[in-house]
Amino acid sequence: MSKPVIAIIGGTGQEGTGLALRWAHAGYQVIIGSRQAERAEATAAELNEILDTDTINGLENSQAAAQAEICVLTVVSKVHASAVESLKDALQGKLVVDATARVIFPQAAPPGPPSAGRIAQDILGEGATVVTAFQNVPAKALRENLGQLVQSDVLICGDEMEAVERVIALTEDAGMRGLYAGGLDNGYVVEGITALLITMNKHYKGHGTVQIAGLKQ
Repeated sequence: MSKPVIAIIGGTGQEGTGLALRWAHAGYQVIIGSRQAERAEATAAELNEILDTDTINGLENSQAAAQAEICVLTVVSKVHASAVESLKDALQGKLVVDATARVIFPQAAPPGPPSAGRIAQDILGEGATVVTAFQNVPAKALRENLGQLVQSDVLICGDEMEAVERVIALTEDAGMRGLYAGGLDNGYVVEGITALLITMNKHYKGHGTVQIAGLKQ
């Protein structure tokens, strides 16, 4: 079976480009989305050069969403809700993977409920299915050693298990272990882990990630 086309909305940042590299390396067609088409095109050209491929394209966000089956949100947290609202029509009928981790700065505090994924699902309504993932993965790790596994588990939250399983498969294709972590409302807890990691990595001057022990798969 052919692989679905993936659009990475707000995909010119470190996390978006890291995911794009990994999925393109795994054989997916990837579309980088940006508010500025020129910026998306330039980023796609840079990534294609790294991989020596032509499977990554760049488009304005709404056009990227319209041409993909799966849309991954890697937008800045402060514009999360407004970005989803602006793309509401383009995201209908899509599997939306929300990678937003809302962290309250400068104290790097965790957010309260509702989760970013629940906010997105409420805006989009029943016409789209939202699953949260990738909030705790260091962007730098995604861009390194593309042929090797990333030493970070991905905690995945969603209300529809079929959609969750699809995101787990995407996660594995990107070189990570995906783990179901409950319904969409659990997502704010996963976002909070990002706040903890920021604090701990700053204190210990490290690059700690999330890895879950003791599970049988």
